[in-house]
Amino acid sequence: MDGPTDRAHRLRNIIGGSTGNLVEWYDWYVYSAFTLYFAPAFFPAGDRTAQLLSAAAVFAVGFLMRPVGAWAMGIYSDRRGRKAGLTLSVSLMCAGSLLIAVTPGYASIGTWAPAILVLARLMQGLSVGGEYGASATYLSEMAGRRHRGFYSSFQYVTLISGQLTALAVLLVLQASMSEAALESWGWRIPFGIGAILAIVVFYLRRRLTETQSFANAKAAGAPKSSGLALLRDHPKEALLVMALTAGGTLAFYAYTTYMQKFLVNTTGFDRETATAVTAAALFIYMLLQPAAGALSDRIGRKPIMIAFGISGVLLTVPIFTMLETVRSPLAAFALVLGALVIVTGYTSINAVVKAELFPAHIRALGVALPYALANTLFGGTAEYAALWFKDTGIERAFYWYVTGMIAVSLIVYLRMRDTRDHSKIVED
Repeated sequence: MDGPTDRAHRLRNIIGGSTGNLVEWYDWYVYSAFTLYFAPAFFPAGDRTAQLLSAAAVFAVGFLMRPVGAWAMGIYSDRRGRKAGLTLSVSLMCAGSLLIAVTPGYASIGTWAPAILVLARLMQGLSVGGEYGASATYLSEMAGRRHRGFYSSFQYVTLISGQLTALAVLLVLQASMSEAALESWGWRIPFGIGAILAIVVFYLRRRLTETQSFANAKAAGAPKSSGLALLRDHPKEALLVMALTAGGTLAFYAYTTYMQKFLVNTTGFDRETATAVTAAALFIYMLLQPAAGALSDRIGRKPIMIAFGISGVLLTVPIFTMLETVRSPLAAFALVLGALVIVTGYTSINAVVKAELFPAHIRALGVALPYALANTLFGGTAEYAALWFKDTGIERAFYWYVTGMIAVSLIVYLRMRDTRDHSKIVED
């Protein structure tokens, strides 16, 4: 059992790792939060949906690099350490944010503007692809067995905190600047902030302690991590990660990053109201993550994921349909929060579930690569799919698409073993 010093040591490292995760995801989500303002700067004049569609396509392109980042930095984290992987990922994120902040608009440099934007998002996609596996593995390994669900849930606490920080910056700028100024140059400010914060986190992450799981695997001379080893030795677990991720990641992006645009583009709220509604719901959603993670330590991971699957299948279509015509911000908040409560059953514990499936010598890669593939296919394309359905006049087909993918993952949850009781993380 841990003594007070050991618990304090764990907590310091978990907080340190989580803080870096917050900044990583702030940088990633700033793009989505400010899309409504910078889309006209990077793309030729057109109607709002067309510009948003172009920006969403670039958002999806960023996801294409996530499997590459997951593969390269998953191997790097397994061979060089979780700490090394976390430090490298934040360096790439810093470079991507800085590039977006200083790139001139389409009116100044023509097609070079969207081309550079794509390059920056590719760099950030590479970063986030490595970040997820390294941070999920680090937090799961650093936590003790009894509280692994609780502590690993802080990956999504900080992920959501990053999104909330991006929205908070947006609210401050909306309150202090005119819309014309925001669309002209104000949208560059949050990307500059992200680049500066990433530099700070680089130095914080260099002071983290390496996990005992990695140290033990290295001392034991465990086999080297590689994509071939993953496919050869752990194909069932890799496919399981992809399948359990598909519905959860699609629901997460539909309920979070796309929701702000949905409230403007479909429901008809102004941008400030949509931002406030989204931020308020996300704040409560953030607080739910540790509670659900702690509950999984008591009753198991499987019941929590099944609850998400059943409620997601039953309620996704009704929630989006009601949001189409809602006029009260309070009613919109209640509906958005309801959707986020549903997806908590996935987000709060998905990291620890994946980490518990793999041995230490290949854990970062095993968590990162299958997740990134599923995330690219379903999470990264969520906004584009939603806007495409809307642009073609069958917006409600997107609601059924989300429901169908949640149903696929639900089948997986019902059939898989509970990783809490069959964990391959052996260190306490």
